[in-house]
Amino acid sequence: MQRIPFFLSRAILFLACVSNPIWAETETIKIKAVGDLVMGTNYPDNRLPSDPRNTLFSSVESSLRGADILFANFESTLTDYPTSSKNINRPLIFAFRTPPSYAKILKDVGFDVLSIANNHSLDFHQQGFDDTAKNISAAGIRYTGKKGAITYMTVKNTTVAWIGFSHMKAAHNNVNDIEDGVALVKEAKRKAQLVFISVHGGSEGGPALHVKNEQERFYGEYRGNLVALSHALIDAGADLFIGHGPHLPRAMELYRGKLIAYSLGNFLGYRVFSTKGYGGYSLVLEADLDKKGNFVRGKILPLQLSQNGVPAPDPENKTVELVQSLTKSDFPGKGPKIQSDGTVLP
Repeated sequence: MQRIPFFLSRAILFLACVSNPIWAETETIKIKAVGDLVMGTNYPDNRLPSDPRNTLFSSVESSLRGADILFANFESTLTDYPTSSKNINRPLIFAFRTPPSYAKILKDVGFDVLSIANNHSLDFHQQGFDDTAKNISAAGIRYTGKKGAITYMTVKNTTVAWIGFSHMKAAHNNVNDIEDGVALVKEAKRKAQLVFISVHGGSEGGPALHVKNEQERFYGEYRGNLVALSHALIDAGADLFIGHGPHLPRAMELYRGKLIAYSLGNFLGYRVFSTKGYGGYSLVLEADLDKKGNFVRGKILPLQLSQNGVPAPDPENKTVELVQSLTKSDFPGKGPKIQSDGTVLP
């Protein structure tokens, strides 16, 4: 059989790549993720926007579009249950209750998956927690975070599993029970090609800006060693680790080719979150993963929260600079390359 000259074979390959892009580039799944989301509360007084869809999301809807999966940590309840499980007369104790009808707004904006594993999910007892799960499902959105539960979905003919964690061990998978978390990841990996982790953990506020390989505590609560947890779950087969809870952005790490975002900060907290200092720095994290879960590329879309906790694009790129600096200091030589325009590369 006559051989094709080398230069001609290269030309044929080039033409094939142009005509069929899947040859030229590995097919990826695009995730967009944001951190803590509270759309306002009607408890103990009414702090809800008069026009929630436009007031809360009009400035950022374009930033949320274009992903195969859009994720957030829903740090409130969707319930009408009348009494709270918390004594809000004590200092720094808050209870959030959002009308169940707001679930449809989240669906209309484009959210596909919400975590309900956080320290506000039980603000209105077990009934409020169950109502929240029911109302999210009724709106056509998946949720993750119930204890022992794995959430499955199919994206681009790929089965994706979600597992949510917090420090509240009664209702959620516990950040401190690493062995149990590893078992859940291994179970998920038997059914799903990709396993994504959502973790509400770590301390809060300014002292929590840096990630340390140690147990974190906040007001006497053990909120996990997130370095140990993320590494153990990835060793067990997890492919992406999305953190939230400290109420400010944190560093990113690459571990065994998998992306770890230790905190995405506050995304939306209408009249409930402090937006002073780094509490007002926010982002949409975009991450492209190949079908093996390896991080291919990403983007930080920087946001700034208004005094009322409403996000809008930040032309000054402050969040990009912050996460870039934290990644270099907390994980020297181990983090992704974050460029000044927000591009994130392995």
